[in-house]
Amino acid sequence: MKHHFCLVHKTSKSAGFTLIEVMITVAIIGILAAVVVPNYSAYVQRAKITEATSTLAEQKVVMERSYQDNRNYGSTASTCRPDLPLSKSFTYDCLGATNQVFTLTATGKAAEGMNGFTFSIDQNNTKRTVFFPGLSGSVNCWLSKKSDTC
Repeated sequence: MKHHFCLVHKTSKSAGFTLIEVMITVAIIGILAAVVVPNYSAYVQRAKITEATSTLAEQKVVMERSYQDNRNYGSTASTCRPDLPLSKSFTYDCLGATNQVFTLTATGKAAEGMNGFTFSIDQNNTKRTVFFPGLSGSVNCWLSKKSDTC
């Protein structure tokens, strides 16, 4: 009878990640977050700006229909458009209204990350960016991002 002895060498290989692998993964996630989060925030702001400028354009049409019916826009801000819409991100107002002129404004709400944004439109369809972060003064168009120009 022959005896065969088999020597088995067990190698110990631990399952899991090394500290270096974990640190590299965390660094990659940090780099991606540093790029993605600001871009996402800017994207959300542009969407909110589009909502505000669209609402202003719609309200100007309502003002023109009212003018056709009444031959005036109203003599005060309270009669200009008392039913301006409510919005989560902007406050809408009718400023400087007389019988023949008006200015509709959308002012950003700080609680929604829109502090420093103000847009307007008047009876002549003059679209203005009154306030925009990083902009000194106002411009006669609606900006939606910092790199925009009129």
